[in-house]
Amino acid sequence: MSARAAWLAWIVWALSVVFTMLSLWLLIENLSYPDVPVYLYWAEDTLLAVGYSTVGAVTASHRPGNPVGWVLCSIGLSWGVAHLTSEYATYALLAAPGSLPAAEAAAWIYSWIWVPALGFIVFLPLLFPTGRLPSARWRPFAWLSVLVAVAGSVVAAFSPGPGVGFSIQNPFGIESLPDLNEELQAFMFVLIFVAAASLVWRLHRASGVERQQIKWVAYAGALGGGASLPTYTVLEAADLRWLHLVGYVAALVGILGVPTAVGIAIMRYRLYGIDILINRTLVYGILTAMLVALYFGGIVLLQGMFVALTSEKSTLAVVASTLLIAALFTPLRHRIQSFIDKRFYRSKYDARRTLEAFSATLRDETDLEALNNDLVSVVRETMQPAHVSLWLRSGTVSAGSGGSEELRS
Repeated sequence: MSARAAWLAWIVWALSVVFTMLSLWLLIENLSYPDVPVYLYWAEDTLLAVGYSTVGAVTASHRPGNPVGWVLCSIGLSWGVAHLTSEYATYALLAAPGSLPAAEAAAWIYSWIWVPALGFIVFLPLLFPTGRLPSARWRPFAWLSVLVAVAGSVVAAFSPGPGVGFSIQNPFGIESLPDLNEELQAFMFVLIFVAAASLVWRLHRASGVERQQIKWVAYAGALGGGASLPTYTVLEAADLRWLHLVGYVAALVGILGVPTAVGIAIMRYRLYGIDILINRTLVYGILTAMLVALYFGGIVLLQGMFVALTSEKSTLAVVASTLLIAALFTPLRHRIQSFIDKRFYRSKYDARRTLEAFSATLRDETDLEALNNDLVSVVRETMQPAHVSLWLRSGTVSAGSGGSEELRS
């Protein structure tokens, strides 16, 4: 059964990769026709198809009993089909009409395939990492998601409008029906958001390995979602092209980061490194934002002063702001690191402070009996073991100190 599962998983991966390669080849052909509109989400579909199917194949072949791997495979394959049908229909209907068969069928398939593709994404956070729902209370939501995906696919299949990000009208759409594609897409994203919230619910109840697994995926999802939300809404609407491009690249990295995090979590590869990664992201993210604000704020303020005094702008404003940033980098980093440790890593912060205090005591303490008590106390406070024993070799302590000392926490 395990061998069959591995073969099936890798067959799905191979199909996703082949579909993606054909899609990219058709994309290049379509780009040679300047008047042909480009399918908007080709980069996203490429990463979804290859990234999710690859991690899904590895996960399903090693953990065939966990549905998460099969959900990943389904996501990759469905977006591979979506990308191929979109590029195929664009080439066969717009770039070189009549050159390929079944062009209208390809356009029709894309008009609805994106709905179940988003539906599979809903079940990724719902089932991660155990392969089961967080609790029985989430069962109605799971059935609602299935119902919406199925009904939405039927509605989209006969909707007269084009598919999401597509420029070709549904060839089999019924003109008398309303075009509900945008509303359907928004509702599917609401379902994905609610499903992602289930990870927060799991995180509060989880411990040990499962807690670290959820942290990995939550971290990747937060980065990807944080980059995607402003990129596809605010920045695109405001026409801030350069900032939109930066956010777009970050969103693509986030798309690829989610399956990578899922793979690390399921395979349990360096799980506990996520705490360091989150810590560094918080510290340097806040530090970068503060330094950028100080830099540009300093330039604006100093340039205003120069203009008021000399009626001319000066490069000294840029030099002074640069020197200010260089001077503030280290102290700001230490202060932010201390704040993050106190606020989010309190136990580790307290343990570090305890060890620092013990180190100071160790330099000045001469009473071995008092030092024994301090050492046991430090171990108990920092490591919090169930049982602490300190054994000293006979003849190395003064009379009356005893050969051992035990404390229970």
